[in-house]
Amino acid sequence: MTNAGMYYLSTLGGHETDLIGAISRGLAPDGSLYVPKDLPRFDPQRVRGERIEQIAVELLEPFFKGSRLAPMLEAICKDAFNFSIPLEELDGGMLAVLELFHGPTAAFKDVGARFLAAAMERALPDLAPEDKRPLTILVATSGDTGGAVASAFHGRRGMRVIVLFPRGQVSPRQKHQLTCWTGNIHSFEVNGSFDQCQGLLKNAFISPQISTSHRLSAANSINIGRLLPQMVYHAAASLWHWRKHGNRASFIVPTGNLGNALACIWARAMGMPIRDIILATNSNRVIPEFLSTGDWKPRDSVQTLASAMDVGDPSNMERLRHLIPDFGELRSSVEAYPVNDSAIREQIAVDYSRRDRVWCPHTATGFRVFDNLPESRRTGQSWIIVATAHPAKFDNIVEEVIGTTVPVPPALATLLALPTYSEALDPELDLLSNALDALK
Repeated sequence: MTNAGMYYLSTLGGHETDLIGAISRGLAPDGSLYVPKDLPRFDPQRVRGERIEQIAVELLEPFFKGSRLAPMLEAICKDAFNFSIPLEELDGGMLAVLELFHGPTAAFKDVGARFLAAAMERALPDLAPEDKRPLTILVATSGDTGGAVASAFHGRRGMRVIVLFPRGQVSPRQKHQLTCWTGNIHSFEVNGSFDQCQGLLKNAFISPQISTSHRLSAANSINIGRLLPQMVYHAAASLWHWRKHGNRASFIVPTGNLGNALACIWARAMGMPIRDIILATNSNRVIPEFLSTGDWKPRDSVQTLASAMDVGDPSNMERLRHLIPDFGELRSSVEAYPVNDSAIREQIAVDYSRRDRVWCPHTATGFRVFDNLPESRRTGQSWIIVATAHPAKFDNIVEEVIGTTVPVPPALATLLALPTYSEALDPELDLLSNALDALK
């Protein structure tokens, strides 16, 4: 770390590191999350890039400053942003959808996972080169994250991935994507909720036994290496809209663990032309209730149709409250509205008929929130709704609603043709420790 470089601080203030330290550890030693010491500010008129990988290099350069990874930033961005991320206008141009589901596992998590894998692979030579143990990457998933991380890290040398997913709480095709891997990917079906999976992950990091026996890192959105590239596509979409229409678009972001939404909030804080930010949640209402009452009350998650958003204790609220510690300011800077399962089904059906579009359950929450806004807001400003996953991943839900089959993207079809394997695991730390030891 150099004095001229970007520092990363833990939200509890007990630890400071450089970029490689932040992305390789994932979770800070004090148990909290890393955040940039300072968010850089940009003038949108001075951002020159057109393609998303060009915009990524410009916006991420300050975050890489002083790091050995800085000369590799362009290569990392080309590795991560190597599939289409279109911004498609609907309803005459006042509404647009940012399609983030064209990657190898058909979900927005592909961007962050591929970026993190590309960065980690290049950072490995700096991480205790005398230590020959693999870097063990833990990932707790409510559906899409695990598949994207497995795809991104599969076959990369010096790293292995441990996927923890909740039994019976992911769609059949999500489960297939979580368990179709071999080699350096190991999948565990946890007899519990996503929050229990995430609890296992966090407790593993602070366990002296596990952290001593294994070189650990994380690939959830607790890892800042996931959030930085996610900030890029929100920024890019806002720039594309602003350059074409001359006004700032507002965003609606479906969210569970709050990583994707926080990335959008960071983009706005960095000067990108983003107006309002609204978070769409499912029946896990902890975020809307907090913004309404000021009381942060995490709880056990409830299972919904939008399974990847079934989070009762969103980790990235820690980063959001660190960014905007004053509740009054926080409440005025972001909104959040819940959408229940019946409304998700109705929205999928309505937009199939009205807009001739098929949404996954998560994306449907965003469109439901938009349609429920006052007409003056819907028609008086421009909106971008973030589409998070391809509906074919949720065929068991979507096809019943629309009455027809959803075509499967080629990349997803390839994964669905592979055999699957996973191990059952009760949500107990000693059992996870034993499972990790057995993989040595």
